[in-house]
Amino acid sequence: MSRLLLLDGHSLAYRAFFALPAENFSTSTGQHTNGVYGFVAMLINVLRDEEPTHVAVAFDVSRANFRSAEYPEYKAGRSATPDAFSGQIPLLQEVLDALNITHVELDGYEADDVIATLVAQGREAGMDVLICSGDRDTLQLVDEHSTVLYPKKGVSDLARMTPDAVTDKYGVGPQLYSDLAALVGEASDNLPGVPGVGPKTAAKWLNAHGDLQGIVAAIDQIGGKAGQSLRDNIDQVLRNRRLNGLLRDVPVPVGIEDLERREWDRERVHTLFDSLEFRVLRDRLFATFDTAESEVTGGVEVDGRVLRAGEVAPWLAEHGTARLGVDVVGEWGRGRGEVTGLGLATVDGEAAFVDVPQLETEDEAALRAWLVDPERTKVLHDAKGPMLALASSGLPLAGLVVDTAIAAYLVRPDQRSYDLGDLAVRHLGRDLSGGEDASDQGMLDFSADDSETGRTSMIRAAAAVELAPVLEEQVEETGGSELMRAVELPVVGVLAQMETAGIAVDSDALTALESDFAAKVAAAQADAWAAIDDEQINLGSPKQLQTVLFDTLGLPKTRKTKTGYTTDADALADLHAKTEHPFLEALLRHRDATRLRVTVEGLIKSVADDGRIHTTYQQTIAATGRLSSTDPNLQNIPIRTEEGRRIREVFVVGSGYESLMSADYSQVEMRVMAHLSGDEGLIEAFRTGEDLHRFVGARVFGVEPEGVTAEMRSKVKAMSYGLAYGLSAFGLSKQLAISTGEATALMEEYFQRFGGVRDYLEEIVDRARATGYTETMLGRRRYLPDLTSDNRQRRQMAERMALNAPIQGSAADIMKLAMLRVDRSIAQEGLASRVLLQVHDELVLEVAPGEDEQVESLVRREMGSAVEMDVPLDVSVGRGRSWHEAAH
Repeated sequence: MSRLLLLDGHSLAYRAFFALPAENFSTSTGQHTNGVYGFVAMLINVLRDEEPTHVAVAFDVSRANFRSAEYPEYKAGRSATPDAFSGQIPLLQEVLDALNITHVELDGYEADDVIATLVAQGREAGMDVLICSGDRDTLQLVDEHSTVLYPKKGVSDLARMTPDAVTDKYGVGPQLYSDLAALVGEASDNLPGVPGVGPKTAAKWLNAHGDLQGIVAAIDQIGGKAGQSLRDNIDQVLRNRRLNGLLRDVPVPVGIEDLERREWDRERVHTLFDSLEFRVLRDRLFATFDTAESEVTGGVEVDGRVLRAGEVAPWLAEHGTARLGVDVVGEWGRGRGEVTGLGLATVDGEAAFVDVPQLETEDEAALRAWLVDPERTKVLHDAKGPMLALASSGLPLAGLVVDTAIAAYLVRPDQRSYDLGDLAVRHLGRDLSGGEDASDQGMLDFSADDSETGRTSMIRAAAAVELAPVLEEQVEETGGSELMRAVELPVVGVLAQMETAGIAVDSDALTALESDFAAKVAAAQADAWAAIDDEQINLGSPKQLQTVLFDTLGLPKTRKTKTGYTTDADALADLHAKTEHPFLEALLRHRDATRLRVTVEGLIKSVADDGRIHTTYQQTIAATGRLSSTDPNLQNIPIRTEEGRRIREVFVVGSGYESLMSADYSQVEMRVMAHLSGDEGLIEAFRTGEDLHRFVGARVFGVEPEGVTAEMRSKVKAMSYGLAYGLSAFGLSKQLAISTGEATALMEEYFQRFGGVRDYLEEIVDRARATGYTETMLGRRRYLPDLTSDNRQRRQMAERMALNAPIQGSAADIMKLAMLRVDRSIAQEGLASRVLLQVHDELVLEVAPGEDEQVESLVRREMGSAVEMDVPLDVSVGRGRSWHEAAH
């Protein structure tokens, strides 16, 4: 039997909004998404569990309808819609459009009336009906073929309200629920009930007299105070009944045939989920349901076999002169890897699988010669890990001409996933099933598991090599071909080398540091407890903190949340600045010490058997082009604090090397801004080598450079960097703890002295709004569709991103070029020193004995000439036994 699923969009999204904390669900553009996320997560579950054949979502248009016309106070008691929820309903409707799910709204009627009408149509068509709503009025629609899925908590736990369930809960069947609600009232709709009459009394009356009309007929016979209260308020009860009854014949603009489930628009899902940053939710969606069949014409097919002894060299001789797709089977991570197999494929589907551990000498030599030959071009997907594993197995790879993950990233840098299977469906219209005619020829020597491994590997290699030209064309269209060829692909190999090398640590010092931070955590906890009369609360519990801060101590309230008042770091820091309460001081100290202890604990767990930490670099995470570091993240170690310096002291020079060298760019983003804006004042400051912030301060405040105080310098420094990140006057005022008016005046003074910066910042947003994207000095694009959004918050955040992306992205490109040039020059000069880390604007190298001066000269030369700009790239270099000592 067909099954119809109807959902109350506004009701469920609003419940999801309060179930999920808004501060944890927002995009980088500042758009809150918790209501949308919770609704879509619930929708995926219901579609999976109930398997409806037809689906629709109903929405309210406004509070003005025939009910409010009769009773102006209808729903009048409801609080204003929270700002964080505003704008989420249109977003949800965009998601539904991408999923090809019909949504309906009708002016003058509520979503429940639309649902009731569609229920009637569904029942007339002989369908089972499911109604998912947080509005109890829908319980009147329940019958033997219609069930309400009512959220008990949030939207993840749904109660199945059948006729028996309604009767068990309310004492009357669903046909009498409206009568019961009329007697009891509904606070959310501002419909007052009969004073002194609750659900049990109302149910008793209804069961005794049949229905509300029966109660009215026998009203003089109902005794006691409750009976008198009923008589005093009967007109109100009858009005409630008129208002809470759902209409089942409103003129909905769709029929049941329009609600049939359809395959979703995969490209729209990708684009929208990228902008909403729903990576996990997208993975759940694709994992739960079959991919869009209309977009899949079949599987990626190969004509492949396992190469036996003596067959590797002939196969490579026949096929290896053309571009081949390569898929590596094995394990890698923490700077080490092992290869157990290689899938190889030509663009026309000729494929082979190499069982690497079983290779004989002649075959291994042929494979190694082909892999290391830069003229034998290869295509891999997400190549860094495989390259690391190949090198660890004595099979280094050269000749990488396309990494399909990198290419997809350059085309869509804001995408959150670059899975090969997804790209194959998206760009080729085929999945990685291999197709019905895929050959298992030559796999009889393998076990069943091995046979499937080889087949899968060949299919992945074929998908990569077939995807390559499609993605290359798109990269060309977005102006990124040279960026991919000269920067991103070479960076893959250098990162693999850096991960393999890792950086040595002093494990004893690391353990001692963890103990010290643990002691600081305990001391801060003791001080916090002492400040509240030794009440031993859990300092990590927001609920307990709220009680202490706002009830026990009576401190000023912070920002209101659903669960009380926020205890996040910014709010508590502001509260401490206002009150200087010793409990807050100890609490903030406890949080800092806890964070540092967790960081050190993570480092301890990451030390490999060789006594070194091998971080993993991610090249396709940050849309601006910056590298990310994970497992462990070495980019989140504080730089300017004493605690951060202590952590950096445990990173030391390794055995066989003489020192660590740290080389970083000075004020690279400000130099990029000076170059891109062409502002003569900023350019002059950098060319003369003056202290930039003192120079700018002198101009802004109208004093001589020597008259610029530390406070003046601090203000212009914050403003200069803030402008590169789209900082508003309000943001600057908070950062400097000054009034918004003073911050506005400061910015106006700045722009009067540095008009080129003002003109550049205005021009870059206008250009991005016209073209849809920003661009770095090397042509890296970032697309910002929200620049034309009707949502003010999203539009303003996109404008700030448009200001930031060219500057931060250009700095990231410069850093990658510098890393490549340094690595290349070290190899060309035959040095044993090596690059270990790239952290923000800094390179960390391990210097071999006797190479100190040569490496420093090389680093200064290559980093200083990474790109040509109107201002010089200033490079600072330091050396020492530890990373901290090498800093400068």
